[in-house]
Amino acid sequence: MDAKITLSFNKSIIDKAKEFADENNMSLSRLTEFLYSKITSGHYQSLEDLPISDWVNMVSEGEAIYETKARKNKDIKAEYFKSKK
Repeated sequence: MDAKITLSFNKSIIDKAKEFADENNMSLSRLTEFLYSKITSGHYQSLEDLPISDWVNMVSEGEAIYETKARKNKDIKAEYFKSKK
């Protein structure tokens, strides 16, 4: 049995959520219900316990790769001052 509730969200979040729901052939109501069912189906003691990373990975652009290279301070300073010219 469905029950109605009233929620308030930031408009940009709602717009993105509607687009996501549409892309997955579901209504915003069913998307919200799905997310609530995932949250309440586990034995989570706090928000930090939620396995949100799985959902974030599904909608993200992919894994971020950070590359760094060892540089000398002299080279870093030279690069900085070159960028200021």
